[in-house]
Amino acid sequence: MARIVMKFGGTSVADLDRIRNVARRVKREVEAGHEVAVVVSAMSGATNQLVAWCTQLSPLHDAREYDTVVATGEQVTTGLTAIALQTEGVDARSWQGWQIPIRTDGSHGKARVEEIDGAALIERMQAGQVPVIAGFQGIGPRERITTLGRGGSDLSAVAIAAAVKADRCDIYTDVDGIYTTDPRIVPRARKLERVSFEEMLELASVGAKVLQTRSVELAMKQKVRVQVLSSFEDKPGSLVVDEDEIVEQPVVTGVAYSRDEAKITLRRLPDTPGIAAHVFGPLSANNVNVDMIVQNLGADGTTDMTFTVGKADLPRAQETLNAARDKIGFEKILADPEVAKISIVGIGMRSHAGVAATMFNTLAEKGINIQVISTSEIKTSVLIGVEYTELAVRALHTAYGLDAPAN
Repeated sequence: MARIVMKFGGTSVADLDRIRNVARRVKREVEAGHEVAVVVSAMSGATNQLVAWCTQLSPLHDAREYDTVVATGEQVTTGLTAIALQTEGVDARSWQGWQIPIRTDGSHGKARVEEIDGAALIERMQAGQVPVIAGFQGIGPRERITTLGRGGSDLSAVAIAAAVKADRCDIYTDVDGIYTTDPRIVPRARKLERVSFEEMLELASVGAKVLQTRSVELAMKQKVRVQVLSSFEDKPGSLVVDEDEIVEQPVVTGVAYSRDEAKITLRRLPDTPGIAAHVFGPLSANNVNVDMIVQNLGADGTTDMTFTVGKADLPRAQETLNAARDKIGFEKILADPEVAKISIVGIGMRSHAGVAATMFNTLAEKGINIQVISTSEIKTSVLIGVEYTELAVRALHTAYGLDAPAN
């Protein structure tokens, strides 16, 4: 007997038939003798609609009320899934984030989990009941509803798995595992049997949509074994595990991309100590995450600074920077949302030279200009024009020998 957390994403609960399918999968694990908790996302498309309503009323809406609105999608799914399980003869009860409670900080829209008391859930599971828990939501200071950011149900599932000391956290989605890249762009992409926490963290952070970044970060910290599986097919999935469980370490494990980036350039900044703090301090205070950063030295005591933010954060970033313009002292702000970030990731990159050079040569051969470069120990990322995304991904996938053999 094992204790398992099963998480189902939006496509897995998109309609009543799919919710019934989820109930049958859960019932199968219960009948096998396992203790099971279920975490669900909102039905596919529901969150987008809720977000759109908030944005239509006010592009710079109150984040606290935004959370109140968008958290309702998961509440609907928990009730429907519990009903479907009861119809299958499984004892089930829905739980919202505040009922457990899942305690978070007050960063509305992208709150961080601070504490979960798993005692009540463990008690119900040991009694044979299946808790059906709303992903994505928690309770913050002053008892306000908070949400954990897009893809936050993955984080909920991993956090709950850690809190109830689960043997495994199974993430059910519309793909049957983790691939070397997006199979919709590269049909010869290969499914990976095992991926290290560190590689998955980098892949998720640079655009791979399979798992939310913070969920992988928490899984690595808490040593929660995560399995990615298909909701629609009975196929082996991909395991996210410690690096020492990876027998063969390829130089490059995968190629990821993100079209959710926007580039900001501040022209003719004063080239003085503390200027970076003047730029990024206000952005941090307004919960705008900054990624790639490049600073160029000018000849007249000024400098240009280029960095990327999430496309959704672009209006807030521009407003924040313009409000601080007198203190920062830049001449002009330029924004470009038509960019994409392309990344190669692999734990084998630590011990191999020339990996980045292969990337740069491959893109040059395809006539693709690199705007910004960022590196870490097991990752190299470049910013390019969004129109070259698919060409770049295909070329790099082939260049690093990741294509599956032709059938």
